Amino acid sequence: AGECRNLQNKLAKAAAGDAFIVQGGDCAEAFDAFNANKIRDFYRVMLQMGLIVAFGGGVPVIKLGRIAGQYAKPRSGDMEKIGDVELPSYRGDNVNGAEFTPEARIPDPQRLIKGYNQSAATLNLIRGFSSGGYGGLSRVAAWNLDFMAKSKEGTHFMDIAKRVDEALSFMSACGIDIDSPTLNTTEFYTSHECLHMDLEQCLTREDSTTGKYYDCSAHYLWCGERTRQLDHAHLEFLRGVGNPIGVKVSDKSNPEDLITMIKAFNPDNVPGRLTIIVRMGAQKLRQHFPKLLQAVKDAGLVVTWQSDPMHGNTETVQGYKTRRYENVRAEIEAFFDVHDQMGTVPGGIHLEMTGDNVTECIGGGSNVESTDLESRYHTHCDPRLNAEQALEIAFYVASRLRKRREAVRAAK
Repeated sequence: AGECRNLQNKLAKAAAGDAFIVQGGDCAEAFDAFNANKIRDFYRVMLQMGLIVAFGGGVPVIKLGRIAGQYAKPRSGDMEKIGDVELPSYRGDNVNGAEFTPEARIPDPQRLIKGYNQSAATLNLIRGFSSGGYGGLSRVAAWNLDFMAKSKEGTHFMDIAKRVDEALSFMSACGIDIDSPTLNTTEFYTSHECLHMDLEQCLTREDSTTGKYYDCSAHYLWCGERTRQLDHAHLEFLRGVGNPIGVKVSDKSNPEDLITMIKAFNPDNVPGRLTIIVRMGAQKLRQHFPKLLQAVKDAGLVVTWQSDPMHGNTETVQGYKTRRYENVRAEIEAFFDVHDQMGTVPGGIHLEMTGDNVTECIGGGSNVESTDLESRYHTHCDPRLNAEQALEIAFYVASRLRKRREAVRAAK
């Protein structure tokens, strides 16, 4: 509960422009991908992204992983059809299996136990990395993944690592203790979509310090586009827990409904309590987002605005669900542009990404072509940015934050 409150305080700073959220991870975690090396590689990419944004953008970064609980997924349809065979949809490893067989698609409650155990083990490993020195600034150069060593983004990251190392040497020469916990530990928070209500309720506890209830399955939970209806159980549950929460909105959301929803989630207008995660696609975002921003601004409500540039840009190419890097970046560009025009604050990004060298999204510096999709397409659900594509996004975000910082200085 205390960690949740610390996170909420940081999210309040993001709402004011004094911090920035970098949130990322698998679309859906998979039981068969659970191993220490994969968790470490994902963690390393998140550390790299955080450093790039903090170093280039000049703001503290809130590192928030879609990890240690992202085992359930909403689906557009109850059934999935391949050829002449129709089976129940895959709903995440907490519910059933991804294999397209009648046996795998039968819901199995024992999966909840396995998901809980793997989530707990993942969280323990991340805590060890964060507090045991792995995330310390003296180890920045060691964060680079082997397959990234000769890439453009890997080279750029090593340039930053060298500058950080030089700064640490200078600080040491000046008598500053570079072995302090501030420089050798990092804060990393976990998140997942609040979807499986029975599970979330079982993991909700009363905090002995404040008397509030917290969902202890994660530090931060979000409500999806499909489950955020005002008269549905997901909203009712989330507004009763003390965790900071998010809600995804698309171009289907109108200003009046958004205001009503914000007041339901955060009636006391507490900064950091609520993050609005915008998922529209670049063109629709430029058309619809200004109306939402203006409505929230006029109502005097405090929210943290975050861009999800993934879900509005999904398409099917050669039988594979995929996303084009240029469309993902274009939506982030539109997100920053609209905030600049409206005089509001971009608070973060929310990505589906991995530390693995996959070929699930087309384009970017890794030059993934449509013909490459079948090569290393490993996701159990939606396509993820690979490590190189994720770092490209981080460098772009850093450049936009730097531009905003320079504009603020020039205006003073």
